[in-house]
Amino acid sequence: MQRERMDYDVLIVGAGPAGLAAAIRLKQLAPAMPVCVIEKGSEVGAHILSGAVFEPRALNELIPDWRERGAPLLTPAVDDQFILLTPRRGWRLPPPPPMRNHGNYIISLGNLCRWLAKEAEALGVEIYPGFAGAEVLYGSDSRVIGVATGTMGVGKDGKPTANFQSGVELHAKMTLFAEGCRGSLAKSLEARFGLRAHCDPQSYGIGIKELWEVASERHRPGRVVHTIGWPLDSCTYGGSFLYHLENNQVAVGFVVGLDYDNPFLSPFEEFQRFKTHPAIRPTFVGGRRVSYGARALNEGGFQSIPALSFPGGHLIGCAAGFLNVPKIKGSHTAMKSGMVAAEVVARQLAGENADFRHALAASWVWPELRGVRNLRPAFRWGLWAGLAHAALDTYILRGKAPWTLRQTADHLHLKRARAAQPITYPKPDGAVSFDRLSSVYLSNVNHEENQPPHLRLRRPDDAIAVNYALYDSPETRYCPAGVYEIVKDEVGAPRLQINAPNCVHCKTCDIKDPTQNIDWVVPEGGGGPNYPNM
Repeated sequence: MQRERMDYDVLIVGAGPAGLAAAIRLKQLAPAMPVCVIEKGSEVGAHILSGAVFEPRALNELIPDWRERGAPLLTPAVDDQFILLTPRRGWRLPPPPPMRNHGNYIISLGNLCRWLAKEAEALGVEIYPGFAGAEVLYGSDSRVIGVATGTMGVGKDGKPTANFQSGVELHAKMTLFAEGCRGSLAKSLEARFGLRAHCDPQSYGIGIKELWEVASERHRPGRVVHTIGWPLDSCTYGGSFLYHLENNQVAVGFVVGLDYDNPFLSPFEEFQRFKTHPAIRPTFVGGRRVSYGARALNEGGFQSIPALSFPGGHLIGCAAGFLNVPKIKGSHTAMKSGMVAAEVVARQLAGENADFRHALAASWVWPELRGVRNLRPAFRWGLWAGLAHAALDTYILRGKAPWTLRQTADHLHLKRARAAQPITYPKPDGAVSFDRLSSVYLSNVNHEENQPPHLRLRRPDDAIAVNYALYDSPETRYCPAGVYEIVKDEVGAPRLQINAPNCVHCKTCDIKDPTQNIDWVVPEGGGGPNYPNM
């Protein structure tokens, strides 16, 4: 197949905070350098989902006059609350140091990325939304030479339709992969170059978020609320957030660590149940849900950072895993990783020797992540032991423990169904708790239905022989969008139905499947959710 070819000095895959920060920094350093950014969402920000309380440290360095330039950081964080929930009570605890947000802002990360994209374009960066990086291109020496975007207009049967359009080859001297958490191309690069040979497996959480417009008397601009405890049991890591933005908006979300062991657990149902708590429900009474979405997030921290460089490119941002879990923030570290990568690439293309990992280790990202490396892994011992260890590590050892806790891959933690306790969830009340399909509707998800499925089973028979028989099909519960469904034929034989058009691109199935049987790959460019203000 003959594909059109475009050539650049630097290609960036993904228009999130890391990719856009890298593009801007490259143009600041070398204004004449041809730089291209491709983005699988229909527009920049369409697939961006985060809490988000934003620490402006990296932005201060990248664009010092961001206030004057109109960056959408509109609501300073002024009130931190940390609450332990029991089934009927909420107990206020002092916020630990990493969760104190003086100087930070409650924002829509999608809107910040839209603003960063305009700043990048003003510097001459070419940005192409709706173009999904589907294939890494390699030269004869196995060096990465760019990526190819996905072919459009191929039907479910694999044959071209009337709308067929071949992908484009984007060649570059250096390629930065900024796809976000569990990027499909980054996953292939890790396998090809053995980038995870000398680090712990990455650990993940699933974050589910809603944006509400609440009654004015219940709105407290600048309030930041985090909870732990109910409705999760003490063996399951997770918690919630409520962030009061401007214009009577409240972002509410729930995160569940994907190292949970009960196959009957449903992160979506836990989130809906959380909102019914007596300490939480009043915020939403008389309000209106505006948007819904979900996204996996990296929780492995410092010891799960892979090798970042390979011939022809680097991993940056959440594609590599720079989230500071105790802070519940990763945008500032993602941006800084992109900025450092840009500085390294500019030197490399100028013929100088430069090493990305060494440069990143010399930045403030490295000590920030290293100092909190043991806080998340300690919660494998349960909530109370995890909190006790966090207090010891934070207040006594101050992040300088002489040990590093190790971790294993999330999919290895799931129990067989016969060894687990089923969970009965209450029906949604339609006021503060809702079902999956009405929620997915609010994500504005859209995929071309006549296309090859972007959720692929490596071994199709395992869906019933393994997942259904041994684990009671946990994919029907951990997916927050109703993509996976067990249906039975006229004689009662089960089969797995994959409703791919529902997919909100959270990547949870690619992570949590117990035999790693599900591969998430990019659909046609522009497909997926369209988040307006998330």
